Amino acid sequence: MTSKVRVPSNEIIQALLGYRRVFRTLGAFSMLINLLMLVPSIYMLQVYDRVLPSRNGVTLAMLTLMMLGMYGFSSVLEYVRSFIVIRIGGKLDMHLNSRVYTAAFETNLKQQGVNAGQSLNDLTTIRQFVTGNALFAFFDAPWFPIYLAVIFIFNVWLGVFALAGSAILIALAIANERVSRRPLSEATSLSIRSTTLATANLRNAEVIEAMGMLPNLMARWSVLNAGFLSRQAEASEKAALVGNVTKFFRLSLQSLVLGIGALLAIDGKISPGMMIAGSILMGRVLGPLEMVISVWRQWSGARSAYDRLVELLKNNPVRRIGMTLPPPTGRLTLEGVSAAPPGIRVPVVQGLSFTIDAGDVVGVIGPSASGKSTLARLMVGVWPAAVGTVRLDGADIYQWDKDQLGPHIG
Repeated sequence: MTSKVRVPSNEIIQALLGYRRVFRTLGAFSMLINLLMLVPSIYMLQVYDRVLPSRNGVTLAMLTLMMLGMYGFSSVLEYVRSFIVIRIGGKLDMHLNSRVYTAAFETNLKQQGVNAGQSLNDLTTIRQFVTGNALFAFFDAPWFPIYLAVIFIFNVWLGVFALAGSAILIALAIANERVSRRPLSEATSLSIRSTTLATANLRNAEVIEAMGMLPNLMARWSVLNAGFLSRQAEASEKAALVGNVTKFFRLSLQSLVLGIGALLAIDGKISPGMMIAGSILMGRVLGPLEMVISVWRQWSGARSAYDRLVELLKNNPVRRIGMTLPPPTGRLTLEGVSAAPPGIRVPVVQGLSFTIDAGDVVGVIGPSASGKSTLARLMVGVWPAAVGTVRLDGADIYQWDKDQLGPHIG
């Protein structure tokens, strides 16, 4: 009996799965590009082990022409690969932007404090991740064992040294993720909160000015912004430390592998060409690992943006468009309606039942926070009733197609 592994799915994953064949093509392109990255090592191996001993200029010229042709082919492949991912990013954005905007809009209707601008910024972050070096690092990283295997073919001790160096860089990548994850997450959260607060303040500038509230609101924003700057600086300092340590090890490893290769060449265990080729291959082994470390912050930001968008879309499913109804005549009926603003458990409107006929004029009076605004939102279909139903011409007003109903709402 076989069991299938279920992959968690959501709207973003479904959108990406629509490009499965394209990603397979990108994988094939990446395979060819990484195979062509062996050309410098092969070229140096042939120059040192064949051309120099034979002093054959024709062989050198032919090898050089072949090398240049391979480089040109690799450049074309990399250009096409970049062209493809840029187009994927644009199509992904077009596929999801309306959905994300609508979900953020509906969240604002529920007064949960999410603005469409931040959500669209999150979508942009994901698009940039898909179209940037981070995706290429994902395709290139699996090839470092192949370069490592070639070094082992040259000499076991060279391979052991390259393997140890790779383990050090992998450990540094894990350390970088652990030390920077929390401050980066907190910095992102504080940045969103401070931006949202500033946007809301600027939107209500006239009221704030008239009531003399600017100093207090600016103080609140300054606290959030200072926290953001502090956490971002902490994350940057830790990432810079790990990055510099990584650079030190990378440069040291690439030089040391040349020294070890020289010792092995002196003992006659490898040829001078293998010594040079091994040094070049060591750079190819460490390159993908260093790229993963360099794009880790981008990966962390994309992961946070992805989590926020998944939560946003999950909490705001696609709104069902009801059947087309005749233009309303205006008869409004409340049937045992109880409701409260989002986030409040105690209903501010309880058990309301009445009917307003077309043409009637009704005034609602009451003290502050007595539910007047909540009732108005219920009657125009902005908020759903927790209990009961608000009906317009006999149909649940919350289920009306808002594009059809909107022109009839004053």
